[in-house]
Amino acid sequence: MFNEDPDSWDIITLDLNLPKKDGMEVAKEIRSKSKSVPIIMLTARDSDSDQVLGFEMGADDYVTKPFSPITLVARIKALQRRAHTEAAPEESGTQTEASPKKQYQVTTDHFQLNTNTREAYLDGKMIPELTPKEFELLKTLAMKPRQVFSREQLLEQVWDYEYYGDERTVDAHVKKLRQKIERVGPQVIQTVWGVGYKFDDSEVDKKK
Repeated sequence: MFNEDPDSWDIITLDLNLPKKDGMEVAKEIRSKSKSVPIIMLTARDSDSDQVLGFEMGADDYVTKPFSPITLVARIKALQRRAHTEAAPEESGTQTEASPKKQYQVTTDHFQLNTNTREAYLDGKMIPELTPKEFELLKTLAMKPRQVFSREQLLEQVWDYEYYGDERTVDAHVKKLRQKIERVGPQVIQTVWGVGYKFDDSEVDKKK
């Protein structure tokens, strides 16, 4: 049904324990047809490696069983609100040509981010294959360089729901985001032990 009309779907809740095909494979097939449709994975698997693999397959959120129906509904609503917000710039009309200095909405000494094209660059090299959540996470951190964000704050600002104790969602996304950043340059997302994460590119020159 999804293959017949990928653009007609608002959101997908996908159980990984399916009778005929593994949910990870289904998620991969969905992502091959649509890069933007939000996916929430539901699973009894509760390891960090499973979550990382789920996000790598294209999930935007991950809920482990048992879970409260209220929690699931809250996450669905939050993910849908976020998806509509992200789509708004693309639906507002054609983009005008911008000067090099004005085309980025977030800039630091070594980093540039364009919210319209949803591209991010480290020293002029594009960070590849950012998922919607990785892009939003990177944007949130980079907008306030060197400010430390707790996992609870990132859940609220990036995932747009209150903290329900599932901070591994943040950790798994940070891990994948770091891997992609390291393909093009030094690491700019730092762990502040016992607190959370921050964006800091002040040491980039020293790390080259």
